[in-house]
Amino acid sequence: MVYILAAILIFGILIAVHELGHFLSAKACGVRVNEFSIGMGPAIFHKKKGETEYSLRILPIGGYCAMEGEEEDSEDPHALNNQGFWKKVLIFAAGAIMNFIAGFLIIMILYSSAGAFRLPVVSGFAPEFTAEGETGLQEGDRILSIDGERIYVYSDIPLFLGRGDDNTYELRILRDGEKINLTLTLPYQEYTGTEGETYQGYGLYFGVLEEGTPLAKLKYSWLNAVDFVRIVRYSLVELVTGGASVKDLSGPVGIVSTITQVGEDASSWRDALDNILYFAALIAVNLAVMNLLPLPALDGGKIFFLVVNTLSQHLLHRQIPAKYENYIHAAGFALLMVLMLFVTFNDVVKLFQ
Repeated sequence: MVYILAAILIFGILIAVHELGHFLSAKACGVRVNEFSIGMGPAIFHKKKGETEYSLRILPIGGYCAMEGEEEDSEDPHALNNQGFWKKVLIFAAGAIMNFIAGFLIIMILYSSAGAFRLPVVSGFAPEFTAEGETGLQEGDRILSIDGERIYVYSDIPLFLGRGDDNTYELRILRDGEKINLTLTLPYQEYTGTEGETYQGYGLYFGVLEEGTPLAKLKYSWLNAVDFVRIVRYSLVELVTGGASVKDLSGPVGIVSTITQVGEDASSWRDALDNILYFAALIAVNLAVMNLLPLPALDGGKIFFLVVNTLSQHLLHRQIPAKYENYIHAAGFALLMVLMLFVTFNDVVKLFQ
């Protein structure tokens, strides 16, 4: 039960943060906001200040920012539809930007107590490792990329080595200040660890650490947030190219299941909290990226139509009528709801398998 509440709280806060981004940017750009609500459903508190009604609603599942001229054209000079191109872009993108900032801040909080950060620098090899030497890897080599994917943080190394199909990888490393390209076969098999134990892996040791100074914490928080963006992009590419299917997607039920798992796998309540917060940061960045996709009903779709209308106005002196654009967004929203229902059903089926 506690993990279900945690999931509801995470979603509620992240959606509210998203809408807060739209609200703050709209106010900064002089756009009239008719209502800003935290939560959905019946209002338990509301107060009007200036032109805006502020509401707190009973269901903690997000909120909304109702701007004048958002759904239909308005003659009010402060309406959204009467603003310039860049103001509209900022307002539409601000929700995603706030979600990314939220993810970044969560990671900063998690890293605030970090004493050191593990670097993607080779510190040794298992006795069974065979790709060592002048034409292979050496101690002190910093791995910069694997198969063209940049290594932002140490955890990227097992991730992208694990994505290989034939155990052969294109590595770019930094050795004595020189960047070198290597093609190596690194089989996933049983190796001997630093304590004499056996493990399944790639035979590489990574024991080089960087002190957790305030600047290092800031740097690795940023790199981790950017890495989350890359993970979302990589997942989308896998979905489009057939490397993953729609059945691999997770909705609210799947996310609750994952939160439960990362919480229960922890050895203490502090570790469970850290795991859940780390997952929340991933969700926040995921929401930021997904919302900027150029699909109807999403903020990215609104930006896409804004660009199309601006180009059409300059080239053809015509624009897509607002009502037709709204029809497209409504259809897109309906399709997203159908997809969400399918994903939720699939998540429920997985629970009983």
